[in-house]
Amino acid sequence: MAAKAPANKKPAKRGRDKAVLAYSGGLDTSVDIRWLQEEHDLDVIAVSVNVGQPPSDDDIIARAKRNGAVKAMLVDVRKDFVENYVWPLVKANGLYQGVYPLSTAIARPLMAKTLVDVAKREGAKYIAHGCTGKGNDQVRFDAGIVAQDPGMKIIAPQREWVASRDEEIDYAEAKGVEIRAKRNSPYSRDENLWGASCECGALEDAWAEPPEGVWAHTVDPEKAPDRPTYVEIGFREGVPVSLDGVRMKGVDLIGKIDRIAGDNGVGRIDHVEDRLVGIKSRETYECPAAVVIIAAHQALEAMTLQREVLDFKKDVEKKFCRIVYDGQWFGGLREPINAFIDATQKYVTGTVRMKLYKGTYSCVGRKSPVSLYDAGLATYSKAMRDTFDHQAALGFIYVWGLPDQTAARARSRGSRKVPAKGAAPKKK
Repeated sequence: MAAKAPANKKPAKRGRDKAVLAYSGGLDTSVDIRWLQEEHDLDVIAVSVNVGQPPSDDDIIARAKRNGAVKAMLVDVRKDFVENYVWPLVKANGLYQGVYPLSTAIARPLMAKTLVDVAKREGAKYIAHGCTGKGNDQVRFDAGIVAQDPGMKIIAPQREWVASRDEEIDYAEAKGVEIRAKRNSPYSRDENLWGASCECGALEDAWAEPPEGVWAHTVDPEKAPDRPTYVEIGFREGVPVSLDGVRMKGVDLIGKIDRIAGDNGVGRIDHVEDRLVGIKSRETYECPAAVVIIAAHQALEAMTLQREVLDFKKDVEKKFCRIVYDGQWFGGLREPINAFIDATQKYVTGTVRMKLYKGTYSCVGRKSPVSLYDAGLATYSKAMRDTFDHQAALGFIYVWGLPDQTAARARSRGSRKVPAKGAAPKKK
């Protein structure tokens, strides 16, 4: 049973400086409330930013107040998150190192912005977060905060007090901090509507298969339905707007695809990635909606964009993913990159049919009112009218191959005039 805060706890001192704490209700940020009070003599304002993470089994806002926060609040930014962060990521086919859909990373700039807004409104001089000194999130939070308010002071308790999970639980019990964490829970998780991450514990052995306990949102692919499920995702200018012909708001659309794909075992990712701080880390992710939507978007782009645009955009996408992963959302380069990507999406409109089956997902159909796929040009069937000029191919091939043909002819002539290696030169 979780320890309860003592009833005779002294009220917070008046006139102390304030710290806005990025608060999740988990072990780290729960003990951080008391730690900030005792180690930095600060009044703590606990701010939980709702980016679509699953609800807690209790009222974490009430619990933050019981644990000593002078104020606690839940800020719902899900609509903003989808429209201004997730959809730009989809347009960029956001997969870090071609694998990770950036589910945790894409939420951090919005969370940092929300914390700064609250700190300014509340007159707080400090912002605190529960990130460790080994992770990427400390960079994303710190860089995102100072990019908006260079004078803001940042405290990361887990960087100053490097404690194990059991040590934090011991601290909570000694200080009367109410927590929900259990000693036998080895994993560290982060979740939002775009996906969930899991690390630590058995996952630190990169050779070991992830235990079933790391997966919380997807069915074991071997136990998924024996028949495939099909979904049709409609896009308008690169943005998903409908599912199976029904227009839906972004938050609802992601949630529904997430459930359907997860029920088919889709979205499990086991990845050794390069962290920004120079460490290779083994992570697992569950991102059912993300992998399906991005794959559908890529399929539609293949139908509606020219080859040169697709090729050049891939380089831009890679840079965009690094910006998100490295916490440089407010660094000045992201906006012009977004402008280019938005320009490419003008004609990325249509519908993609995705097949979901026992952990796999694939595009099995696509259509668009502005498709560059011309059946008359592509067909080999005599039943259809072939509109391709076959004789024109001869001229094209001649011109296309002319540089290589010219080079081959010149080198052939030159090789006859150059003496063989080691041969004596001819006398005149």
